Amino acid sequence: MNTRFVVEDAVARITLDRPEKMNALTVEMREALGTAFEAAGRDPTVRAVLLDAAGPAFCASGDVGRMGDFTPESGRALLKLAQRMVRNLANIEKPVVCAVRGAVAGIGWSMALACDVVIASESARFSQVFRHVGLVPDGGAVYFLTQHLGVQRAKELVYSGRRIDAREALALGLVSQVVPDGELEEAAWAQVQSLANGPTFALGVAKKMFKLMYQPDLEALLDAEAWAQGLALLTEDHKEGVRAFFEKRKPKFQGR
Repeated sequence: MNTRFVVEDAVARITLDRPEKMNALTVEMREALGTAFEAAGRDPTVRAVLLDAAGPAFCASGDVGRMGDFTPESGRALLKLAQRMVRNLANIEKPVVCAVRGAVAGIGWSMALACDVVIASESARFSQVFRHVGLVPDGGAVYFLTQHLGVQRAKELVYSGRRIDAREALALGLVSQVVPDGELEEAAWAQVQSLANGPTFALGVAKKMFKLMYQPDLEALLDAEAWAQGLALLTEDHKEGVRAFFEKRKPKFQGR
């Protein structure tokens, strides 16, 4: 499944484990992660969650092997899997720490944004890569980025698709802490253990209170996202974006 799920010292550690592909998410990984997040939320022995990844990259978005090969039905099914995954992650009523390094792109960044605390190594690079292949952001990215940044700054990242480094992410409030690459695991584990030793019920209720601050809610945004991405997957611009990606050139979008 290319994922690992281990409970230790009241911490559920969920790890992306496809390092040879920069942990790009396959269909099976999305399904396994959605199930793992749900299990972590329900397990009474779990008091905090750590989401991390094997290898030099956190997650370079979705598996490019499927790109450009969608029907309306298969595209919608993939989106539903991603939405279940992100919804189950965001709805864990316990603190969730995310440790990231290297590429944090597309749906990978959406997962990080859905967590409560993000600790980044100095090598972390974040990007909303969707525009480069003619798609709209998914995984709740618009919802989470707007929470953190407001509409104008969120639009700039989505529209440009530019890459930001760990220090800029920290300055923007998109990560909680930046550490040297060799210290990432230790820093993340210390943070998640501290939270696991906290007042679990009170922290879970506080997390629900934070969610009540924003409208529309995540579920409404995900519904709109499924409609929008389903259309974008069928456009000529998306097909051109896919061709350009595989041909390693800049796409020539026509706006249709």
